[in-house]
Amino acid sequence: MKPLHTLVPLSAALLLALSPAAWANEAAAAKKWNVNQPPGTAKTVTLDTRTGTWMSVDVSPDGKTVVFDLLGDLYVMPITGGPAKALTHSIAWEMQPRFSPDGKQIAFVSDAGGGENVWVMDADGSNARAISTEDYRLMNNPVWHPNGRYIAARKHYTGTRSAGSGEIWLYHLDGGKGVQLNEKPNWQKDLGEPAISPDGRHLYYSMDATPGRTFEYNKDSNKEIFRIVRQDLKDGSSEPFVTGPGGAIRPTPSPDGKHLAFIRRQRQADGTQASMLYLKDLKSGAERAVWGPLERDMQEAWSVQGVYPGIAWMPGSREMVVWARGQIWRVDVNQGTAAAIPFHVQDTREVREPLRVQQDVAPDRFDVRQLRWVNTSPDGKQAVYSALGQLYVKDLPNGTPRRLTNQNEHFELFPSFSRDGKSLVYSTWHDEKLGDVRVRNLATGKEVVVTQERGKFVAPRLSPDGQQVAYVKARGGYLTTPWQGLGTGVFTVAADGSGKLTRISKDGEAPQWGADASSLYLTRTTYPSEVDMLRTLVRIDLATREETPVAKSDFASEYAVSPDGQWLGFVERFHTYVTPMPQTAKLVSVGPKMDALPVRQLDVNAGEYLHWSGDSGTLRYSLGDELFSIPVGAAYAKDFKRPEQGLKIGFQQAADKPQGATAFVGGRIVTMKGDEVIDGGVLVV
Repeated sequence: MKPLHTLVPLSAALLLALSPAAWANEAAAAKKWNVNQPPGTAKTVTLDTRTGTWMSVDVSPDGKTVVFDLLGDLYVMPITGGPAKALTHSIAWEMQPRFSPDGKQIAFVSDAGGGENVWVMDADGSNARAISTEDYRLMNNPVWHPNGRYIAARKHYTGTRSAGSGEIWLYHLDGGKGVQLNEKPNWQKDLGEPAISPDGRHLYYSMDATPGRTFEYNKDSNKEIFRIVRQDLKDGSSEPFVTGPGGAIRPTPSPDGKHLAFIRRQRQADGTQASMLYLKDLKSGAERAVWGPLERDMQEAWSVQGVYPGIAWMPGSREMVVWARGQIWRVDVNQGTAAAIPFHVQDTREVREPLRVQQDVAPDRFDVRQLRWVNTSPDGKQAVYSALGQLYVKDLPNGTPRRLTNQNEHFELFPSFSRDGKSLVYSTWHDEKLGDVRVRNLATGKEVVVTQERGKFVAPRLSPDGQQVAYVKARGGYLTTPWQGLGTGVFTVAADGSGKLTRISKDGEAPQWGADASSLYLTRTTYPSEVDMLRTLVRIDLATREETPVAKSDFASEYAVSPDGQWLGFVERFHTYVTPMPQTAKLVSVGPKMDALPVRQLDVNAGEYLHWSGDSGTLRYSLGDELFSIPVGAAYAKDFKRPEQGLKIGFQQAADKPQGATAFVGGRIVTMKGDEVIDGGVLVV
């Protein structure tokens, strides 16, 4: 869909980690989405402009017509300039037009089908149809094969990061899923901007040539970031073709096959950098700057849809048409001169009124909804969780949540009831003093620190007999110090603090107990490839240290073994499931579509913090400030209906409102009054 601004139409998705509640909202849409018929109140806005940003241009084979994109629609005008005629006019986003070799058709990118795919229409804008039908690996930068029967385009691949990489695929006009022409360098270094030589022999493309396999923001543009590669379509071989400082992007071969136009970053006399139009002689290999400066290219940034907008040759191979600095230019590549081709777009856009919800910015009290590590007592009479950094206990179903302790020196995290419900184990954290693991007698309030030194301890669990505590010692990193992070792993220690700690495994997470204290379950995460992850539940015999893989999943984020060891709950992609857990030595693959054993989904929207009742008859989970309790027998009944609402277990808290005034002195204050700047100012809050 079209944004309302005139900024670069770059798909730069934010790398956000969705909470289960957010995921639930995203999953609520049931109706098929129509890009051109979005919900909301429609209104029409007027567009009247003689300049534009990030415009891809092309020239018809006869040299008489220019086609370009502007704010998600396609326009044509005479090569001499003037009023532009719209070829497309919809809410869908259309871009990157390219004339066919005979000038009768135009290839372009459109998201009218729900995602960005390659489309083709007649040169007058009629008979538009999709050529590619990708619904996940989306397409951009289409270019025609000289024979006019195929279109090459970049396919976007994402793995662990949205920046992703690309491959060039070839599509026939009459259909098919496409032919892969090359392989992405990895999952984070980009490859794109395809172009095919006039004789159809070579494929040119740009690719990120910086060292390593990870996308980095702090690239040095004085050196080579991107390079142009030439691939022989006859034997499949590839070679770096345009390299060196300043990089090389947007390869565009001339119609006579004698030159390759491209764009390179070049240092100017004043020390600044500018993107310049270059030519490479395909006979001698000589390279020379032709004209500039252009608009700054995006070599340092994401280049999902190209590092620079599409440029084009005029027939005769002596002139080019490019976009730069808001204008369309006709460049004489021999003389190094350019003249603007004036354009005027008078059009309209259909937009939707923004959704606005009244917000109380500074309420006196607020609902506490982010409840972490929700855990219910074995008899189901109490729930404990961490909120606002401290542990709270609520008598179910209607009690008032109350603090577990009275201290305010450290945070309280990862609470878990003992099997008899008489004790609670949890970990603490202090930014300077670090943390420990504590066992609390719920009747007396007496606490025992079971760890012998301070560190980073997570996920403690009491053994079925209450004699041991299993926990994870972590190293830290990012915002926490790595000190006191040696000797990490999964440990057990006496629950009364009297015994020596024992390291059970050097790696693993989320320790939990089964039917007795003779074995411990751990979750291990491995990465078979750059983008694949495997989560395996392993049972460790504490006497022999023999390990038995129990369950595996590509996407499970939690496992929960029932107290009797007969059932397994798991969370996959924020949904909760339960399945029987046979007592065998065979590894079982679990997931929503598993067929080895019966599996049931428990939630409607989402869930996390799976935990069992003491009798293994009920599996519980939470979502925000709601607690859900699902009897296993009911889950396997034919008439089972997953609950959409749970028991509210959160509370209200008075907002923390600071008192008094704070003065920031001696600073430079940039005001919102024009260009006013106050040196040595005082800012009072």
